[in-house]
Amino acid sequence: MLHRRDALLQLGTVGLGGLTLPKLLHADQSRARLAANGKLTPKATAKSCILVYLWGGPPQQETFDPKLDAPDGIRSQFGATHTVVPGISICDQLPQIAKQTDKLAIIRSYTHPSNIHEIGVNYTLTGRFKDGLAVPRNMRNRTDFPTLGSVVSYFSPPGAMPAAVTIPRPIGHDGVIYTGTHAGFLGPRFDPLEMQAPGEVSGPAPHSLDLPTGLDAVRVQSRVGLLKVLEETERKLQSQGDRSSLAGLESAREQAYRMLFAPEAKGAFEVARESDRMRERYGRNEYGEAFLLARRLVESGVRLVTLVWYYISPKDGNVLNVWDNHGGTASLNSISGHQMLKESYCLPSLDQGYSALIEDLSQRGLLDDTLVAMMGEFGRTPKINPQAGRDHWGPCQSVVLAGGGIQGGQVYGASDRQAAYPTQNPVSPEDFIATIHHALGIPLDAELHDALNRPHRVCDGNPLVNLFA
Repeated sequence: MLHRRDALLQLGTVGLGGLTLPKLLHADQSRARLAANGKLTPKATAKSCILVYLWGGPPQQETFDPKLDAPDGIRSQFGATHTVVPGISICDQLPQIAKQTDKLAIIRSYTHPSNIHEIGVNYTLTGRFKDGLAVPRNMRNRTDFPTLGSVVSYFSPPGAMPAAVTIPRPIGHDGVIYTGTHAGFLGPRFDPLEMQAPGEVSGPAPHSLDLPTGLDAVRVQSRVGLLKVLEETERKLQSQGDRSSLAGLESAREQAYRMLFAPEAKGAFEVARESDRMRERYGRNEYGEAFLLARRLVESGVRLVTLVWYYISPKDGNVLNVWDNHGGTASLNSISGHQMLKESYCLPSLDQGYSALIEDLSQRGLLDDTLVAMMGEFGRTPKINPQAGRDHWGPCQSVVLAGGGIQGGQVYGASDRQAAYPTQNPVSPEDFIATIHHALGIPLDAELHDALNRPHRVCDGNPLVNLFA
């Protein structure tokens, strides 16, 4: 499972992996037919998307849907602050984001039926509800429906950069990388580039960028990576007399050379090239660096960057999905859920990094071209638990969109007085994914085919077209 894209790692290509050349060519031909029929023409302005995934499930009450008029034990444990948009208030722990709300569409009615992390992750990243998942039964495999980034990759033309990248690591722990995070039945060619292995998962990083000291990345990756794979495949095809597949192999070879000589591919991953002032604005921590890297990647041509938010405890090395703020976690010194949210790994870093990203994209003229989506796998319970935290709650969550043609300064949908259930305009994971596809110009009625050639519609949701300007 971890032997994907050993070839041009830092240059961001998609390797041939376990995908046969006939299937590779079939995928290219399918996309070419869609393009010829005009179905890939964008209906919104986004060229790229940054998906900020707050793994663990952020509380809607302590982020974007404060309920200060709710009863004690239910209402937000923080106050609310006015924003730059009259009539919109958010948690007072997000003062920098409050200054950017004129660019945001806050959805307060996102909903689905599961309170289980594994099911929620798969559902929100694929738009396909898969019941019965739990560690370790949720390990990803090639029968899965592809993750959002892989579908975007499938419908993206080859370029110097990979179409989809996951930073800083995919979701995983206890030896398991979660289902819903790679290309599934589309095959390794469309897996997002992953630069680090998740914590608590043995084995090498899926797509490590590290090389031994003294070796040049371009030389090693070109001569030992993809080109070696292409040469070996070419010899096999020649011995079989497969002329059509040889023609497709030549196209892949041309793609490899395009990436070898693309200057943006060589430096896109190097956050250290940014000024000290810019790095300070985003935050000198893993989250700030990830937000900044996401901007660099979309600036260099990556179509979908998934930023996975979690924390590795320095106390014992455990992987922690810190938005899962039950409270009482031993690896976090058993602090309360309320205190967790105030720590650097939660609200403060989110406020700084996310606001910096929106501000930076806007100032660079990139926000219209870049859809920024933020979500978790579910929300939190209305009732505060004995550890001053909240528990899993699928029926209601707040999610946020910005850029990519989205009209800012609006709230879509509403929840009840306790932020427990939507009362207006419920939004499903399918609808949210459909909205991202709509922004990127991906046809929702197109078909993907699995290993048995069974057709699967790209997305069953309805895009929230009213959110767009």
